[in-house]
Amino acid sequence: MNNMWTRKHLLKSLLALGLLPLSSFAQSKDEAQKEDALPKKVDVIVIGSGAAGMSAAIAAKDKGARIVVLEKMPIIGGNTLISSGYFNAVDPERQKKQGIEDSIEKHIEQTLAGGDGRADPELVRILCSNALGSLHWLESMGLKFRPDVMQVYGALWPRSHLATEPKGTGFIRVLSTKAKELGVDILTNTKLVKIIREQFDEGRALGVLAEQKGKPFYIRATKGIVLAAGGFAANPRLRAIHDPRMSTLTTTNNQACSTGEVMLAANEAGAYLMGLDYIQCNPGCPPGHTSRQALHLDVSRYVFVDKRGKRFVAEDARRDVLRDAILNLPEKFGYAIVDNDGFNSYNQVVRDDAMKGLKTGDAFKADTLEGLAKQMGVPADQLKKTIADYNAMVDHKKDPDFGKAERNLSHKIEKAPYWAALSSMAVHHTMGGVRIDKETRVLDRQGNVIEGLYAAGEVTGGIHGTNRLGGNAIADIFTFGRIAGNSAANQK
Repeated sequence: MNNMWTRKHLLKSLLALGLLPLSSFAQSKDEAQKEDALPKKVDVIVIGSGAAGMSAAIAAKDKGARIVVLEKMPIIGGNTLISSGYFNAVDPERQKKQGIEDSIEKHIEQTLAGGDGRADPELVRILCSNALGSLHWLESMGLKFRPDVMQVYGALWPRSHLATEPKGTGFIRVLSTKAKELGVDILTNTKLVKIIREQFDEGRALGVLAEQKGKPFYIRATKGIVLAAGGFAANPRLRAIHDPRMSTLTTTNNQACSTGEVMLAANEAGAYLMGLDYIQCNPGCPPGHTSRQALHLDVSRYVFVDKRGKRFVAEDARRDVLRDAILNLPEKFGYAIVDNDGFNSYNQVVRDDAMKGLKTGDAFKADTLEGLAKQMGVPADQLKKTIADYNAMVDHKKDPDFGKAERNLSHKIEKAPYWAALSSMAVHHTMGGVRIDKETRVLDRQGNVIEGLYAAGEVTGGIHGTNRLGGNAIADIFTFGRIAGNSAANQK
């Protein structure tokens, strides 16, 4: 099992650093567990306390709805807490300062093309048109973003924003603070068991059967239920049903988190599931390794090489192209290489992970390329040639071998010390899930609305198609999370 910055360890680290005070969480574990405090009836039930769920809860609470959030884990945050945190949004103010030409139409076009035309165009337009508004909403709650934008791995264009706080901790900090301020009730260690409808497979969604400490209880939702519990990237059996290559891979997700039971409960209640075989991978630990490295995040900073010391793919390609390129290598892993400038461009969490990787054999560091090659176990002459050839491509702004975009041929690999990290494929995101409409209402097998049932985030399907652009998921969870909360609160 890889470390993946599980919430337990991440929370301890952040508390030790003073970056995430315990008081920032909307409700403590002890407060949430009092049996006599369990609600019997609310306006809106939200399943999951990641960014999609918390955004929905805050949006609904702002409308005056009585809210309860159910979270199966001991703390809030979901996979958002351990995400890389890159947020795609067309932002004329920031992008213009960097000379980046962009538009919402380009974002829509690239999202649709990146998903092979299999995404719902209406949902894609909503995502791309409202992403900047979601970013500004976060800023209004006190979250700060870096002034520059870049192109994160698999994003296809430099429109990726990054918060100044590490990973997704800033997102959860501002959301939990706002939720506490509004009085949102959160029950941790509480899992969804069943969605209750008026009749079997028919009628309005009335409430849920949940379980806390092994004890079942019911909650009635007078307005709606919002499903926001993530995907199934941490469920090897379920993902292997749809793509057998995924059965033995590690995952970037929290192992106890994205297991898909809420999606399956929705299906049992009559929701239509779509696109379940669209499963995305990101560089992660090879099987048997424990420390995930992230030197690949900025596509302008790193070079991918294989065990023979040769490049094998354009580093700024689509995520599914990168996935297949690595899985088609004989060893099924490669190496991401950066120089000292590239290493220092990353945040402290990425650098700390690399330092840990030096001890676990997942990262390598040397003052020369020859020394780096020796540690990696690749031919030194070939690695030196590969880097020299790549640096020449940067000079000429052209990659004749794999077609890396000119805008991303901006940084040479030339300043010691040099760093390399093992990069296998780990299951990262599941693009399939419950089908929704533009108001995030869940649709049944005939395409009809299931009244009172909504969904947002990775539990849904149809937003990304076959392949998700890097940075689009964070935009997705905030944009559709807010829509879901508003829709549920406005339900008659």
